[in-house]
Parts: sequence; C-alpha cells; structure tokens
Amino acid sequence: MRIGTPKELKNREYRVGLTPQGAQELIRSGHTVSVETGAGSVVGFTDELYESVGCSIVADADALFEASDMIIKVKEPQPVEIARLQPRHTLFTYLHLAPDPEQTRGLMNSGATCIAYETVTDRFGRLPLLTPMSEVAGRLSIQAGAKYLEISNGGSGTLLGGVTGVAPGNVLVIGGGVAGRNAAEMAVGLGANVTILDRSLDRLRELDVIFAGRARCLYSTSSAIESLLRTADLVVGAVLLPGSEAPKVVSADQISLMKPGSVVVDIAIDQGGCFETSRPTTHDDPVYEIGGVIHYCVTNMPAAVARTSTIALSNATLPFAMALANKGVDAAIQSDPHLAGGVNVAGGKIAHPEIVAAMDGKL
Repeated sequence: MRIGTPKELKNREYRVGLTPQGAQELIRSGHTVSVETGAGSVVGFTDELYESVGCSIVADADALFEASDMIIKVKEPQPVEIARLQPRHTLFTYLHLAPDPEQTRGLMNSGATCIAYETVTDRFGRLPLLTPMSEVAGRLSIQAGAKYLEISNGGSGTLLGGVTGVAPGNVLVIGGGVAGRNAAEMAVGLGANVTILDRSLDRLRELDVIFAGRARCLYSTSSAIESLLRTADLVVGAVLLPGSEAPKVVSADQISLMKPGSVVVDIAIDQGGCFETSRPTTHDDPVYEIGGVIHYCVTNMPAAVARTSTIALSNATLPFAMALANKGVDAAIQSDPHLAGGVNVAGGKIAHPEIVAAMDGKL
C-alpha cells in the first residue's frame, strides 16, 4: 500500500501522523511511505531521518495525496485537504465529526473511507487511540490552569499547591475517565485540593482506590456542581460520549457562580465542549474571559507538547495502520469489529450511528 503523511495545517499543530520508527515498520512490511517535507521537523523528526528509514520526501501536499492510497494524519482535515480526497483514499486520523456538519458533508462528498481514531474500540470497550491524547490533555489541563491563575495572565493569583500556612487551591474535575483521572493526578501532585465528579458509581469506586483519599470522588449532580463551583479556582471539563457531541454539564448561569479570576479548561472542546460558555480557541489566542472567569478551550491541546504526543499517538495507531495496510482496508475492517467502529464515513455515507444521530437535521 502507498501511505502518505502530510504536514498538519491546524494552528500550532506540530504533531505528525507517523514517526520515523512507525514508518520503518510499514516499509519493512513491504509498503511505501511518503512524508511531506517538514512534516515532523519541529519535533525533531527531520526529512533526513525519514529518508534514512526508507521514506520518500514529497515537496507538497498535492503531490503527497496524489501518490498515496492511505493518508495518516493527526487532526481533522482542513477544507483544502478535504478537497484533495478521492474515493480511492482511506483517511486515518482524528475527525470529531459530531459538532462539525461542514466537515462531515465534505468527507461524504469526497467518497473516501474515513476512519476516526476516537471511535476505534478494543475488546474491553475502551478507546485505545483516544487514550494517549486524553492522557496528555488531562495533564496539560492542570499546567494550563495553573498558568492562567497567575496574576500576570489575568487570574486570581492563586498557587494551586499553596505554601506553609496558606491553603492550597481548589480543583474540580468533572468527568472521571482517562482525561479526568490524569488531570486529577497532576493536580494532586501539585498539592491542590481536588474533587472529581462522575455519574458512574463503578468508576467512582475505581477512582477511590486509585487516589486512596488524596482526592474526593463524588457523584455528579447539578447541586454538587453548583456548590463546588463557588469555591473552585480551577475547573476541568473532561466529559466524553464516544462519537457524540459532548453534553453541556455546566450552564452559563452556573459559570457565573465562580469567583473572578478563576479558570475553566474544557478538554471536551473537540466534541463541542461541555461548558455552555465554551467556544474553540487556538494556541495563538488560547483564552477569553466571561464574567471574570478565564476560559481555556484550545482544540488541539496536545500540540503544545508535540514530540511526546506524536510518539504516544504513533505507538497506539501503528498496529491498526499495519492491519489496514497488510490486509487491505476492506478486509481489515471486516475482520476486526473494533477497527470497524472507527469508520465514520464511507462511500459517501455516514457509517457510524452516533454521527448519524448527531447530524440529524444538520446536513
């Protein structure tokens, strides 16, 4: 199979779909790999490094798409990239279609087979290709929150860990999945006073064991959210419904209960955001303020640590990329129901039930 990895176009997106090591594995299996020039240079994966493992370096994206059967990316394709897709292409990347009818329409019109990392499952019902970036985003959410709590960045001037004789800051994590757990671990590590809210009693029991009293793990209700928002310095929204638009678990009225100079970080912004006041931001312009509350809603948070993120993502996606290349796309999908769960668009139609539901009346 002819495999291509383009340079990402999203704001400050320095991740790359294949590491040189991943590309080498595909080449050793008999496939050809093309990489757009400069695709990994910012994170230390130079053109020369790709060439040393047998990749071809392509001068521009037009040529790369033309020379490839499968495109392996990181972020959802931008309009100019969608225009390059043809029915013969397989696109393997994050898509996050639920809140994005324009992208969904474009992918349908392309006729390409579009496989989304975020809806591929494993035999335990987990999301193995979303997990590494959820880990990164969860950890980054606390770093970002701590930064914007500083006076110089518009925050209240609160140090999350406190100091001798001064109470630590209060961190509220809404959602106890992979991202929420990683956010809580970082916040606990800084010495903050941490509360995790979730609606799964089984998950709360697991978190109670994991944190062993270092964080409070409570059942999530509107009343609990409102009570905790009043004293929170940092709130992390980490709610996920696989394939669906994120539920709005905090309303604008509830956000108004928070103290001036407090910070909210919406990890679910790729899926539309879980705060009513959330709107997508970029690494160039990451925050905005509503009612004195600072909102950080960057849609590609892991790009801030692009080298770590690239390696973690490639480790997770490579076995699936190998299966698609070695078996052929149709055979790989038919033989693996977990990979089949990643097919969001194929043959001009939406192929995932959650995306069908999300697009109802929008296309």
